[in-house]
Amino acid sequence: MAKFHAIGRRKTSVARVYMDEGTGTITVNSKDYKDYFNTAPLHYKLEQPFSLTETTGKYDVKVNVFGGGITGQAEAIRLGVSRILSEIDNENRTSLKPAGLLTRDPRMVERKKFGQKKARKKFQFSKR
Repeated sequence: MAKFHAIGRRKTSVARVYMDEGTGTITVNSKDYKDYFNTAPLHYKLEQPFSLTETTGKYDVKVNVFGGGITGQAEAIRLGVSRILSEIDNENRTSLKPAGLLTRDPRMVERKKFGQKKARKKFQFSKR
């Protein structure tokens, strides 16, 4: 079987995901994913596409991820894995699409504007 490649993005995180058949190991930046992401909700986010498509333990995943925080990185990896699973078998798409795992979340941090304290917050106004 060939090696599959996809890119997942979330906020400022970019994940390059490589997947091929194997025993189910997930490696993130040369570390095991349970060492890289230390909380259970983040582990769930990485395992979610496999549990929905019932392919847990069938593929080895190698990920290079950078930028953003750990939550954005986990969601970027989830998008990349979901894209590969839908590419491998088109029937996986029917379970991933309703769960919203094939949609790139477009929400980004709004930029700070000049003459203001933050993106929306203004400097304190003094009438006198």
